[in-house]
Amino acid sequence: MAVQTLQDLLNAGVEGRTVLVRSDLNVPLDGDKITDPGRIIASAPTLQALAEAGAKVIVTAHLGRPDGKPDPKFSLAPVAVKLAEVLGRNVQLAGDVVGQDALARSEGLTDGDVLLLENIRFDARETSKDEAERTKLAEALVELVGDDGAFVSDGFGVVHRAQASVFDVAKLLPHYAGTLVAAEVEVLGKLTQDAERPYAVVLGGSKVSDKLAVIEALAPKVDTLVIGGGMFYTFLAAQGVSVGNSLCEESMIETCKGLLDRYADVIHIPQDVVIADSFSADAESKTVSVLEIPDGWMGLDIGPQSVRRFAAILTSAKTVFWNGPMGVFEFEKFSAGTKGVAEAIIEATGKGAFSVVGGGDSAAAVRQLDLPDDGFSHISTGGGASLEYLEGKELPGISVLEG
Repeated sequence: MAVQTLQDLLNAGVEGRTVLVRSDLNVPLDGDKITDPGRIIASAPTLQALAEAGAKVIVTAHLGRPDGKPDPKFSLAPVAVKLAEVLGRNVQLAGDVVGQDALARSEGLTDGDVLLLENIRFDARETSKDEAERTKLAEALVELVGDDGAFVSDGFGVVHRAQASVFDVAKLLPHYAGTLVAAEVEVLGKLTQDAERPYAVVLGGSKVSDKLAVIEALAPKVDTLVIGGGMFYTFLAAQGVSVGNSLCEESMIETCKGLLDRYADVIHIPQDVVIADSFSADAESKTVSVLEIPDGWMGLDIGPQSVRRFAAILTSAKTVFWNGPMGVFEFEKFSAGTKGVAEAIIEATGKGAFSVVGGGDSAAAVRQLDLPDDGFSHISTGGGASLEYLEGKELPGISVLEG
């Protein structure tokens, strides 16, 4: 990656300078309780390095989709508390994005201080399609850091978006890739340029349409493509099999038929499934062949026979990319498929394979199912960004750093 890195900035000296950092702190909340602090923990090294080197650090981040206006339920207040705990230092939270409180607090910063601005998406200009509007917000962010400021892009989960705090601000300040962004691009580069074989990809999640581009990009390049989760039932329907009340994208059936025809030797789908009579944690459930899903029932997990079959493939792989759970892992009764596949990837990693968990629900599953983070070579913080990178798309938040 031909960009300046955090180390380049630190080498140039940051003591007394104000550095704006775009982090990805979009963590899941239950009320005001953070259920998975993974992204906060992953963002800490860049912030810590800057603060310890004497920079005045201003952090911008988003949480959820507040629709361009302040909404208390999307406040970064719980994030500020957790970030302070992780960093072991005080983290101020501005009461606004680029308003009077943000300006006053930024002017009062001393070397090593950390200021978190309120949710950047409280300002509609952040996600505006109008470049002039986004530029105005970017200019207001630059005003907070002053003439000798710098910008560090460290929110990999948003680099696939041309947003004010990701893309436009990088045009206005000396810009650098943070530790997290640099590491993510290096890891994904390994998957696209020099992956050791056998190379296996595991895709799950609910919709084929969400993963179609990555299936089409990877199927010609990998040895095995394992498909599970809700998206699998559209592939099953494409074979003329009844899927009961399972998720099925009717508009994608012909596409799936074409993929199965073209990549018959690469695509592997489950042979048995765990079905339920309703979508609930305590639904009645049973394991059946994929050919025997009754009317009125829905598939919520892959079955044990499929787990064993997929595990045999995965444990012999040298490179594994996993994005998307195999079932509704949030319900314990339907979590065994995701856990079994994840454990097979961990086993492969232990035997020397290079394994990447592609963020999003897969990363959440690793933590919810009490699997060890270090059982995988890398856990991405950006599901959508990871997929778009592997699809070969240009990521605006990366390309702007190269300019």
